[in-house]
Amino acid sequence: MTDDSSPLERFAELDDVAAALALPPEEVLDLVREGHLRGMRVGSPGRWRIDLDSVDAHVDARVEDARRAALWRQSQAASFPELWGRGEIRHDD
Repeated sequence: MTDDSSPLERFAELDDVAAALALPPEEVLDLVREGHLRGMRVGSPGRWRIDLDSVDAHVDARVEDARRAALWRQSQAASFPELWGRGEIRHDD
């Protein structure tokens, strides 16, 4: 994020974030309450605004979790000969 961005560009409404993440608004609020996303209530009555940088960071973290899980599953499927370079290879990709 650049330093010249206005606060209005840094925050999004709860429903917009929920739609972007394909989650119900209640689950987005749970992510805020659990500290995974940064948000605040603005106005009277208070309406939630969610910090877009925290949404980007949350999505990036979930992508990294998925990447690591896929690598782990792949490593669990490898046979010892594949790892050591000797013997019968089960997966010859």
